Amino acid sequence: MASTLDQRFLTLPHTDDTRLWTTRPETPSDIAAVHAVNAAAFETRAEADLVDALRQDPAAWLPGLSFVAEAADGSVAAHALLTRCLVGGAPALALAPVATAPEWQRRGAGQAVVRAALDAARARAESLVLVLGHPGYYPRFGFVPASRYGIRPGFEVPDEAMMALVLDDSGPVPRGTIHYPAAFGV
Repeated sequence: MASTLDQRFLTLPHTDDTRLWTTRPETPSDIAAVHAVNAAAFETRAEADLVDALRQDPAAWLPGLSFVAEAADGSVAAHALLTRCLVGGAPALALAPVATAPEWQRRGAGQAVVRAALDAARARAESLVLVLGHPGYYPRFGFVPASRYGIRPGFEVPDEAMMALVLDDSGPVPRGTIHYPAAFGV
């Protein structure tokens, strides 16, 4: 997780022009491209391998919550994944990884794919999304420090980097420790 966090802190997006991107759920024909985007976006292949491992975990993988942003030529430019996690035993979603191919960074592809994934989570009546990421990036989607809700990871990270987005505030927000799928290794 440390290398992922370090990478996210190094790069800030430059634009929010999400209108240029077609977003949609991942299909089986996208698997290789999704792997390639995640491998290219980070210093190591850990995130690409994480997506592959999560795809094999039926308790974590939620069909329809792995999204891609397509460039005009139809290639996969960005990817965002939501998987099942738990907060104090209650279901929640983990947003990770979010990856944009280097040639498409700072052009809105990442924002477009995150918005699409969050919209899909809302449509499924999910109530809570968690992300470990750059505190200068994710608040634009409504994320706030998870500690405001009494939510914490089971490992050390800066408070402002562990964020939560409440999608449905009609009920109580779960409190407690985040339990990620085993593939996360935490």
